[in-house]
Amino acid sequence: MTTENDKLDQLGSAWEEFKKANDARLEAIEKKGFAPADYTEKLGKINSDLDSLGKSLAEVQLAAQRPNLGAKGERAEDIEHKQRLTQFLRKGDDTGLRDIERKAMNSTSDPDGGYLVTREMDMAIDRIVPVMSAMSRLARVVNIGSRSWQKRVKKSGMAMTWTTEGNTAGESTEPTYARVEIIVHPGEVEPWVYNETLEDADIDLAADLADEAAIGFAEGEGAAFISGNGVGRPFGITSGTPVANASYAWGSVGYLPSGKSAAFASVAPSDKLLDLQHGLKAQYRPGAVWLMSDATLGTVRQFKDASGAYYLWQPDTTAGFGGRLLGSPVEVDDNMPAIVANSFSMAYGNFQRAYTIVRRTGTSLIRDNVTAKGTTKFNFRRRLGGGITNYEAFKLMKFATS
Repeated sequence: MTTENDKLDQLGSAWEEFKKANDARLEAIEKKGFAPADYTEKLGKINSDLDSLGKSLAEVQLAAQRPNLGAKGERAEDIEHKQRLTQFLRKGDDTGLRDIERKAMNSTSDPDGGYLVTREMDMAIDRIVPVMSAMSRLARVVNIGSRSWQKRVKKSGMAMTWTTEGNTAGESTEPTYARVEIIVHPGEVEPWVYNETLEDADIDLAADLADEAAIGFAEGEGAAFISGNGVGRPFGITSGTPVANASYAWGSVGYLPSGKSAAFASVAPSDKLLDLQHGLKAQYRPGAVWLMSDATLGTVRQFKDASGAYYLWQPDTTAGFGGRLLGSPVEVDDNMPAIVANSFSMAYGNFQRAYTIVRRTGTSLIRDNVTAKGTTKFNFRRRLGGGITNYEAFKLMKFATS
């Protein structure tokens, strides 16, 4: 079995091969004015291997952290809830299910429109979603039992003034506040199963359905946290109308340009990365991360400092498979836009302070064996929302000249 140390060794070796291949490509460009196709192809292959190794390492590390969902230590009502839900999944028999789920789940559960899934199924969904969506890991997550979550946010504070001896400076400018409200919206995932499969006792139907639901929720939520328009779904970090960072004001996200349309700057692209990093106020940089897609990271890996002495990106298992860029962890989320003209394809910020995900407690399940003959649909329903709660805690890079 491949261990974490094996993966670390493979990742280190692949990175050394990447540097050699990229150095050869850069040398060819300097001598010939272009890189031969085989050089570029080899570099692309190693880049892909780095991505695969990094993701594989992350899976090994996550597997070691997974909670034990076995029967040991389970409460009697949880065991009964699981048994009755399994009976409901396979045969549609819901006898006593409503009564036992009230005992098994807490008072903030939301059973309207179906039965609540077991704790294990809910935990499985909550575990898989962050694996597929970086924003689900990075943002602050709040669980509520109502339709919305509200918070007062301080937009500006008070400033100290200096005075001469015997004089006063008068009153300080009063702090200003904004009220942020995030409404939870319903989202559904509806896998279906052949009726014959339901009758087979050799599969863990609950686990299989939880996996299917988790993948569906992860894909939908992850996309919304990045680009959702806020109408019936979360408001994403690239939504709205970002403004040039020099004109930043509360309510808009500031951006810095890459220096070239649909690409990084042709000359000294690393300077633009430094601009983006230092465009974020110093108090937000501890805990700040880079956020980009796999394809964008593949390009960034090739960047060196202005002198050409060292690579800006470095592998770092403590930072996840994205490694580190200019000292900060890189988080890969393929929901981030691809690089095209005027796209906002890279972000840098402290997303624990910038973005909040609000989840309404409880995942409900409706069984439908009527709509489609020969199959049974399982409608999983959750309610969640998301929005920016601190506009100055992250910045975007716009792939344009200005």
